[in-house]
Amino acid sequence: MSTLHQTAAADEAAAPEAPPVIERRGMPASPPKRVAHIVSVSGSQAIAVLEKEAAAELSFHRIEIGQLVKIPTPGSAVIGLVSAVSSPSPAGGGGTDEIRLVELNLAGEVVDEPASGRLTFRRGVSHLPAIGDAVLLADRHDLTRVYTQPNVATVEVGSLYQDPEVPARFIVDDLLAKHFAVVGTTGCGKSCALTAILQRVLEAHAHAHIVMLDVHNEYPTAFGERAELIDPGNLHLPFWLLNFQELSAALTTGDAHHDAEVEILSDAVVAAKRRYSDASSNRQLSRRPGDTGGMSVDAPTPFRLSDVLAFLEEQLGKLDRTQATLPYRRLKSRIETLASDQRYSFMFGSLTVQDTMTDILGRLFRVPNDGRPITVIDLSTVPPEILDVVISVISRLAFDLAVWSKGGLPMLLVCEEAHRYAPASGNGFEPTRQALSRIAKEGRKYGLSLALVTQRPSELDATILSQCSTVVAMRLSTERDQQVMRANTHDGALDLLDFLPLLGDREAIVLGQGVAMPMRIKFADISTRGVPRNHNAGFSQSWSKPNLDRAGLEAIVSRWRHAGRERHQG
Repeated sequence: MSTLHQTAAADEAAAPEAPPVIERRGMPASPPKRVAHIVSVSGSQAIAVLEKEAAAELSFHRIEIGQLVKIPTPGSAVIGLVSAVSSPSPAGGGGTDEIRLVELNLAGEVVDEPASGRLTFRRGVSHLPAIGDAVLLADRHDLTRVYTQPNVATVEVGSLYQDPEVPARFIVDDLLAKHFAVVGTTGCGKSCALTAILQRVLEAHAHAHIVMLDVHNEYPTAFGERAELIDPGNLHLPFWLLNFQELSAALTTGDAHHDAEVEILSDAVVAAKRRYSDASSNRQLSRRPGDTGGMSVDAPTPFRLSDVLAFLEEQLGKLDRTQATLPYRRLKSRIETLASDQRYSFMFGSLTVQDTMTDILGRLFRVPNDGRPITVIDLSTVPPEILDVVISVISRLAFDLAVWSKGGLPMLLVCEEAHRYAPASGNGFEPTRQALSRIAKEGRKYGLSLALVTQRPSELDATILSQCSTVVAMRLSTERDQQVMRANTHDGALDLLDFLPLLGDREAIVLGQGVAMPMRIKFADISTRGVPRNHNAGFSQSWSKPNLDRAGLEAIVSRWRHAGRERHQG
């Protein structure tokens, strides 16, 4: 922020006395301590010079970056956020004669609301400060008035850094309806921060519908009896729910035969869907070649893999040896392999095919929620080659359900490690990126919102990140990640992001529409309420005694090899 340092000395010498404080309803009779006065105003920014008396009492009236101050004007009390402090001409030994400047971002104002007869905070400034106006430290009443919105649903997630006695509150509708992101480096407390937010939301909203994609199996213990826990052992996501793009990604290869395999698979799926539909309705109509009977390759209608294999066998029997049989044989081999591999039993292992779409959607999206408003889906053991397909299907089903319910089923989709399956590089699984991007752009129209959690915002798709109207920024150490956050922040508080590397554990800078105004907070300690699982007890503790013997290793290998079989048999 540019400053007019050359005028500071003259303004400091000619500073007028503080104007009398106008008492209003709800304001204390004794005014807060005057600490500075305005010497420059430019747009939404202002510069103040610290008073000599305040400079001498810095141990009692400390001015820190991120603090709130207020500037009384004839029409309101303007609220400013301290963005920088400096001394353009420092005196030796830091004496009280040196000039000390405080740079402010003007964020809003406190006005007397005639309808309610109360002092209320609103964003925007209609009465700008003038040269010489007093700058006062915001007291606890001011902080509460600014950060607590009356007649608005909020949840308390922690406390303000400026005053730990003042609760930090998020505005529920603006936080959830307009997407939000939690970003921060490993170990800074992202998972605990997200858990603190969701726990408070669930306490206040028993009929919520939240789906969490848990890629590290961290959250089974975080929500207690409120959570429906799903893992590959009890997940049922049949292959016929996949659209054709997702199905072809799971069943075809990416080499020179890809296009031929996709074309063959399309014909096979349509034929299988038509056969299942005819069998279900006990009818068999004669059709001319190419007649699909109105069946779409993307429609979420059941079909049998055995019918797909039968179609491939039939086509192979019609081909001469001189024709290319390799795409048919590879498709057939791939389908047979997936059907017999127990790791994929949740998708391809069902021996019978039934139209259970309603049951599947009801369990995934908690309709009805039966006292468990959040679904935690453990994806940690899903095979990597199909993980993106699973996430794509769940994301797409969430959007389609929101659309077909016409917004009557508000849902929140929580994406842990979002940069893994919606990367900025463009190398990720395209259907997953498209599904999340569509939710980010259009989901709010239908009551579907995203919560993105990532340790590398620079590696997350920029379009998806830009749609998040609220950002919970925790400690970020790399300059590239900090630059991305600055580029996606439009809240007049960019200076606060310069301090992201200095934040402690559970501390965050919150920007956007989910809070009354930008704030630095410390999330509540949730150790007694259920915390995300930490699989690493720490090297010093683990290495202080023997931690695994040969028998234990053999047991791990046995579970590793037979997990799929045990799930299938169970």
